[in-house]
Amino acid sequence: MGSKTGLLVYADGDIPELLRRVGAADCDRTTAMMRRLYPGWEIEECEGSTLWDGVYPPAATAFAASWPGVEVIGDQRVMIDFPSQLPEYLVAASAGRRLVLHAMHSVVDWLAFAVWEDGRLVRSLSLSPDSGIIENIGEPLPFELPYWAGDRPADSVPWPGEEEEPYALPFRPPEMGEDALRALCGFIQEGRPEPDDVDADAIELHGFHVRDPHGPDLAEQEAELRRAVEALAPPRFYAQGPDGSLIEREGL
Repeated sequence: MGSKTGLLVYADGDIPELLRRVGAADCDRTTAMMRRLYPGWEIEECEGSTLWDGVYPPAATAFAASWPGVEVIGDQRVMIDFPSQLPEYLVAASAGRRLVLHAMHSVVDWLAFAVWEDGRLVRSLSLSPDSGIIENIGEPLPFELPYWAGDRPADSVPWPGEEEEPYALPFRPPEMGEDALRALCGFIQEGRPEPDDVDADAIELHGFHVRDPHGPDLAEQEAELRRAVEALAPPRFYAQGPDGSLIEREGL
């Protein structure tokens, strides 16, 4: 499955420390937050999730929770290539607070994250091997430094028939993405947990179906996705051979 995130966190202080102290999130308070952050949108309660699972909700769904001092929203719609272009009203809601955006899709090795302090963008990074560095604003944060220094180099296995080429970036964005998630929010999606990590699976989020009344119809989006899937070529399956090369298989 890989790591996938589309996460916004608003906080009055250190996010990991605040999340370690939260209890059950009040549903009415969370619904009010959703209506404030999605003005004019159609919002309907649905089954919730946990912080660990809820960072990448299904399309048109958001998982969220609001506590005094910290608020969390998981929504695919914040997975944007240019974090600095997060809608202004979402940034404005962070006045006097810290705002963190974390977006990652390990299937394509893409990572984007950003940090605002009192509405001012202090760091934004977005990159993938296919697109290179899409956005790079502000000074690197401490968890980034080993990656830029070359201490976390990427390794790659070539596809059959291809010559091995250097990875397009000095490191793999999802690996930095896990360190970014831990440093900024206190937990990870994949990798070895640390003793002081936030227990994200124990933090429950409320669920909401969220639809922009001026946006495309969900049924039309699903039909377009089905047409795209039907047009794809049959899948090809590979296994790793004894020498590390990839060998095509007949099936799973």
